[in-house]
Amino acid sequence: MNAPVIPIQVLRDPSVKPRRSSGERPVDAQLVAAVRETLASRPGLALRRDLLIEHLHTLNDRHGQLRTDHLAALAQLLRLSQAEVYEVASFYHHFDVVREGADGSYAAPAALTVRVCDGIACELAGATDLLARLPALLGTEVRVVAAPCIGRCEQAPAVAVHQYPIAHATPQSVQAAVVAKLTHHEPAPTIDLAAYRAAGGYRALRQCLRNERDIESVLGTMESSGLRGLGGAGFPSGRKWRIVRGQAAPRLMAVNIDEGEPGTFKDRVYLERDPHRFLEGMLIAAWAVGIDAIYIYLRDEYHGARALLERELAALEADPPMRDMPTIELRRGAGAYICGEESAMIESIEGKRGMPRLRPPYVAQVGLFGRPTLEHNFETLYWVRDILEKGADWFAGQGRNGRQGLRSFSVSGRVQKPGVHLAPAGITLRELVAEYCGGMQEGHALYAYLPGGASGGILPERLADVPLDFDTLQPHGCFIGSAAVVVLSDRDRATDAARNLMKFFEHESCGQCTPCRSGTAKVNELIATDRWDVGLLAELSQVMRDASICGLGQAAPNPIDCVVKYFAQELDA
Repeated sequence: MNAPVIPIQVLRDPSVKPRRSSGERPVDAQLVAAVRETLASRPGLALRRDLLIEHLHTLNDRHGQLRTDHLAALAQLLRLSQAEVYEVASFYHHFDVVREGADGSYAAPAALTVRVCDGIACELAGATDLLARLPALLGTEVRVVAAPCIGRCEQAPAVAVHQYPIAHATPQSVQAAVVAKLTHHEPAPTIDLAAYRAAGGYRALRQCLRNERDIESVLGTMESSGLRGLGGAGFPSGRKWRIVRGQAAPRLMAVNIDEGEPGTFKDRVYLERDPHRFLEGMLIAAWAVGIDAIYIYLRDEYHGARALLERELAALEADPPMRDMPTIELRRGAGAYICGEESAMIESIEGKRGMPRLRPPYVAQVGLFGRPTLEHNFETLYWVRDILEKGADWFAGQGRNGRQGLRSFSVSGRVQKPGVHLAPAGITLRELVAEYCGGMQEGHALYAYLPGGASGGILPERLADVPLDFDTLQPHGCFIGSAAVVVLSDRDRATDAARNLMKFFEHESCGQCTPCRSGTAKVNELIATDRWDVGLLAELSQVMRDASICGLGQAAPNPIDCVVKYFAQELDA
């Protein structure tokens, strides 16, 4: 999209040459020119520090890898140190950084990469067998790798052939996609801009702009609705709007569509169906808070959703619903679960490694490019239009068991109808499975469930009548998070699920703090067999909770603690 219209960052003086340490490699002028030409294939992307990750994607897409000499040339173009560029490139899973060999040459990249999701839902559906069988079937020119959750848990087992997703994958369907060279997927939205406007879309935004809805009434409606952040943290949305509005301008917005929590896929489903409902909510929030520029951070696994969103944003820019529409930039993640944490996402948008920041200050005060930042999850903004049009009481009046609102449950695992199910907040797992998911799969009986994805813990069947909502699960050592529900049956073991989740946490730790970096690795050592040192695990869990910088390390022990508390019979077997 357009470049920011406000001075939100300090660019390096082009007349000042970058400082080069004695250990940096010399850069050939022809190579610099070649890299510059490659970057020029994406018009509109300036040589800015905050666009480093976008430029790395351009090089990686063109060459199938990131050669260290290309990184050195990129560093020179951006006037950065080579170490700074290398540390960012090597941080993200989707960048293939390769060093030159002893003879000065570089190994050729794989002709094609096939990523087999080994998240908990896909493991339950047979991903381990797929991983074992595909290499021999596809041949040596195709690279087959295990990948953390790719956000298609309702389609388990899910596989991505380059950027082409395969639902309910089998060896034969993956082989067919490879043979047919199906490597990209660019779906059209169920409801595009024309259809959205025909159904009354952007009317609520126009009412705001015409002052038929004043800012105070909109803030009050949001507060009265009880809508909380639906990315996992659950902070009251109306209060967040008011806090950020009270900060000094310029103010920015960062939208988080990096849903990497294993079991979560609701944002992708809603984005593919009705992107403008989200975009209208985003623009209403920007108007109410006084936002100058918006940055949408979309996970790299959602290639089809990114192409869809690029088209719809271009259509919206060509026929904008408001004058002086805020600048909107769509940023591409690069495979890092930690970037779902708000400050790590902000670091990534700034072109850095996605490492969480220490707090305070909070991002509402000092966020993106040092400015007050309204950070929101996709789904939170998705509900803004309905709340304004139908009223705060409509949303607050939903719910069961004394709870308020609606929840979009991403349900996967051993149920007949996995998918995104919109249900009253406070519904129980037993009710959710029976009323929305068609019951358990044939021959399976409910044994356990994850109420909030990988980090939300594991509960036994006897606690399947606990209301599912914010604050209701904490007494049991769990939380709802982004409402990612994974259902286990009597054919599964909670210990196996915990091992899968802990392997994920070790892989996705950013490595910034020792309690998380070393703690997740040590836990995986301790749970490798069914004889667990429960006392040592409890001590390690406490250290990780108390001393980790962010929620990854703090919540990673949840599955282990739940197994010890609720599934001790598996440890005694």
